[in-house]
Amino acid sequence: MDSNKKEVFSWVMYDWANSAFATTICAAVFPIFYHDVAAGNLPGSVASAYWGFTAGISMLVLIILSPIIGTLADYSYSKKKYLITLALLGIISTGFFMMVNKGQYLLASAIYIIAVIGFAGGNVFYDSFLPDIVDEEERNYVSSKGFAFGYLGGGLLLAINILMIQFPKFFFIHDTLEATKLSFLSVSIWWFIFSLPIFINLKERKPAKIEKHHFSKLIIGSFNRLGNTFLNIMKYKELFKFLIAFWLYNDAIGTIIAMATTYGRDIGINQVSLMGALLLTQFAGFPFTMIFGKYANRWGTKNSIYICLFIYGLICIGGFFMKNALHFWILAFAVSMVQGGSQALSRSLFSNLVPKERTAEFFGFYSIFNKLSDWMGPMIFGFASLFTGNSRFGIFSLIFFIILGAIVLYFVDVENEKEVNLEMVVE
Repeated sequence: MDSNKKEVFSWVMYDWANSAFATTICAAVFPIFYHDVAAGNLPGSVASAYWGFTAGISMLVLIILSPIIGTLADYSYSKKKYLITLALLGIISTGFFMMVNKGQYLLASAIYIIAVIGFAGGNVFYDSFLPDIVDEEERNYVSSKGFAFGYLGGGLLLAINILMIQFPKFFFIHDTLEATKLSFLSVSIWWFIFSLPIFINLKERKPAKIEKHHFSKLIIGSFNRLGNTFLNIMKYKELFKFLIAFWLYNDAIGTIIAMATTYGRDIGINQVSLMGALLLTQFAGFPFTMIFGKYANRWGTKNSIYICLFIYGLICIGGFFMKNALHFWILAFAVSMVQGGSQALSRSLFSNLVPKERTAEFFGFYSIFNKLSDWMGPMIFGFASLFTGNSRFGIFSLIFFIILGAIVLYFVDVENEKEVNLEMVVE
């Protein structure tokens, strides 16, 4: 395997590795564990609200950290080092979920926030390597391939964990609670093992001559560069418009991902149906994501995202009227059709807009807008649950974010932004 193919394979495998955290921890098992065990001494709507606040706070911390660490990594040419450090933070923190017992929702929230910082913070640098390892014409496909393999990897471990939880005796485990905690440990081990290829094979792109600075100067320089990016953001008008569009429509997407299981529990859907439907989303998501990756260049990246947003709008309406497990399964399949495609193509489109020499810095801003939506959506859900006792209106409101995001996306001129980037390189 030549060097570049090895890098691409390793990059794709990291999505396989860390998607176990996204499925078992963020989406399927841990939210139910939080609702029923960690916050099991609280009323159901309060437990759901606290989970929403936990997810929201973790995103708020990342909003503050992402552009700083992204700028620092570009300024010191150390993207790989930051990726490994943050990945290990997430891996180790995930193992500590085994310590959480009934009623310890504060401990559960604290560990979750630290683990998410490692998971999502590492993804800033993971995403920023995309323009380094493949040319523009391959990015839709490789980006989609990463998400698709993430669905397979995350889905495979989730399937094993569901079997462990439902049939603990078969695995020589004492009970369901012990099996649930062991599933958290399995995520930590899985994440570490399948991260080794990217830790070993990914190359840091550095200029021929690097000016060495003291760490304090790097920090100051990073803040100066970050400030300059804010001051000059209007030079990248199309990129900025895309970030606004992404922030709006991803608000809906992120909330659906984060709150699906707690919302399902609130309306009485059993744990088996919730985790089974999410497992369906993982495996069905693989072919649909690959389809979007293969045909996006033919359909147009923006048009492909529009298709995803239209289906997400229907999902929001369906979620408002959802009453039973069958409805949840149907909506889960609908999500599987567009979740990977919308995320992969958004990442690919953004990578085509950023100046190549400032990828980590700009993907830090991408992460800000990603986390802004991930923060706002769950917070809205949490307040809706607390003040109305019914979170259906919070789900339905997401359709307005989708519509507004689609409108702003319409005005993004990708080709014009590429010309601006070329002019700046010439200057």
